[in-house]
Amino acid sequence: MKLFEFEAKKIFAKHGISIPKGRVTYTPDEAREAAHEIEGAVAIKTQVLVAGRGKMGGIKFTDNVEEARTIAETLIGSIIKGLKVDSLLVEEKLRVSKELFISVTVDRSARCYVILASTEGGIDIEEVAEKSPQKIIRYNLTMLKGLHSYEAIEIARKMGYKGRKMIALATVIRNLYRVTLDYDAELVEINPLVETEDGEFIAADARIIIDDNALYRHSELREKALKRLRELTPREAEARRQGLAYVDLEGNIGVIGNGAGLVMATLDLVQLNGGKPANFLDLGGGASADIVKLALKTVLSKPEVDVVLINILGGITRCDEVAKGIISSLNELNEKRPMVVRIVGTREEEAKELLKNAGIKVTDELDEAVEKAVELVRR
Repeated sequence: MKLFEFEAKKIFAKHGISIPKGRVTYTPDEAREAAHEIEGAVAIKTQVLVAGRGKMGGIKFTDNVEEARTIAETLIGSIIKGLKVDSLLVEEKLRVSKELFISVTVDRSARCYVILASTEGGIDIEEVAEKSPQKIIRYNLTMLKGLHSYEAIEIARKMGYKGRKMIALATVIRNLYRVTLDYDAELVEINPLVETEDGEFIAADARIIIDDNALYRHSELREKALKRLRELTPREAEARRQGLAYVDLEGNIGVIGNGAGLVMATLDLVQLNGGKPANFLDLGGGASADIVKLALKTVLSKPEVDVVLINILGGITRCDEVAKGIISSLNELNEKRPMVVRIVGTREEEAKELLKNAGIKVTDELDEAVEKAVELVRR
């Protein structure tokens, strides 16, 4: 379960992490009132459960109360990455000295929590990891050992801090880890953690993703989680009307497979290889060429998709039917985005011949297909 920024910040505040002065608003008039209460420059931030809203115009700044209302009128009801904006967080604009990155997340390969920290905050951390991996501090944790004060201090020291500021930053790190444990979180992130001109550390943004399997322990969040499960993006709603099992995700590798387990395993492999899935799409069993064509059109309708990865294990699903659907869709759309297909099973030889003649990359091995898709995205 993903929490909105304002929800995550409330949790941070309860755990001793400083947040900007502000409140969530649902109407332009409320946004104006909030800006008036703050008495200074404000940030007006759309509350949507996707990353990258700033690049989509979802965060605005102003020092004028009436302009705050005008901005709110524009933002409320707008669409950010397929999601409708129903609320805004209006909060004080911080006086920034430095921007840091701190997160606690799950390292599935190491089977433990890991703290990631960097002095390169405020930008896409994946970009930092790719271009300057030495700028990211990584600290693995175990549930039995936890995080001791001296370890948090050591992380702060490695980030270049000493004295009072080192202790203050270490406290933020320890409190962030406490949030992770208390809420059974898969991810708790501050990006950026702002060091203000006054030397304070304040969470300018907040992300929390809670393990759905642990929601029974958090009664205050269960109802919200159930409500959000019913809120579909326009693309998800259209896919459901067409009879497709489709879920939007935040990456750039489109994924199609036949069988929920197969698709989920494919998503996991994409992530383990450093990629980001853009969606979940399960064709189900016995999919016809028309269903495959519709599925591919749905995935390619998402502008963020750079590469499509198709994983087919043909049983009652005929591989040649899948191939015909792929080719028909690409011909109709005149689509140039690259595609990688792993296809084995019933009539696979006929399918491979059709796909190769159409210039589509085909492989028998899932690992090879995933690696190729991730490689194509990085080019």
